[in-house]
Amino acid sequence: MESHEKTVRIAVAGAGAFGRNHIRVLKDLQGATLTGIYDRDPATASTAASEFGVQAFDSLEALAQASQACVVAVPTIAHSEVGSQLLEAGLDILVEKPIALDLQSAQHLVSLAALHKRILQVGHLERFNPAVTALEKSITLPLFFEIHRLSVFTPRSLDVDVVLDLMIHDIEILLALTGKEPVGIQAAGIHILSEKVDIANVRMEFPGGVIANLTASRASTERVRKLRVFQPGAYLSMDYAKQELFGIEIGPQRQVRIKPQLVVKNEPLRLELEAFLQSVTTREKPKVDGETSLRALRVALDVVDKIELHAGVVSETLKVAGYPSY
Repeated sequence: MESHEKTVRIAVAGAGAFGRNHIRVLKDLQGATLTGIYDRDPATASTAASEFGVQAFDSLEALAQASQACVVAVPTIAHSEVGSQLLEAGLDILVEKPIALDLQSAQHLVSLAALHKRILQVGHLERFNPAVTALEKSITLPLFFEIHRLSVFTPRSLDVDVVLDLMIHDIEILLALTGKEPVGIQAAGIHILSEKVDIANVRMEFPGGVIANLTASRASTERVRKLRVFQPGAYLSMDYAKQELFGIEIGPQRQVRIKPQLVVKNEPLRLELEAFLQSVTTREKPKVDGETSLRALRVALDVVDKIELHAGVVSETLKVAGYPSY
């Protein structure tokens, strides 16, 4: 289904919170013709279709027949099933993060996209944040990262824990900034408001002694999205939400200079979708392709395993002390 059209016929599968954001942007995005939406819940699809004035397909088959590309914004547990069906139908797809719940399902999507020569982009939205783009240009030799991603609790995305829901954004960016995967991981986490881990703290060590401390919470009273990085002679502080970046440099005479970095603000979702349309049109490899997301998922699942090991130790401690275990 190769296309040389100036506009891409694109649909959205999944009309929940994430899907509706994609619909909102795609409806007015130059280079895109929004063919319609599909949701397994007909009522949800109908409501979104009425709100945005678009067609609601009654099946994925109907969506595929009318489209050449699709945003997959269904629950994570269905990413592999829905993504596979669309790839086999010849569509290019943008799958929300995480790419899948497990490595086998993720690898299946990557292999299927390669087999059918389809574009597979994954929605690691923060890679398109203009502040991250500015940070990538300012990084020299990063040695230490301090990252906080805190959110007020919402009932969405409870099919995955906080690592796959929130922390995976920063894991993917760490892999991109360092160009390496961690050689050591220590992690702890607890569940508070859901049956899955809601708060996690992680320490990663990368080759060359690079250290990263990450904290993610979806049970906070405030919304924080910050990354700080220390490198020889400089400290960089980035605010994802405000799209701000500034540096503190130490001069040869130990003088301190504060240098705000230029950030051209824009909506990351719009930039992400524009990049996807560009890949669909030119057949160029996406900035965040399936292999890139697969690496991030592998590290995230390693973190989840380390958290489970720590939880086992804590449970035994609680049991010995006479408290209810996890």
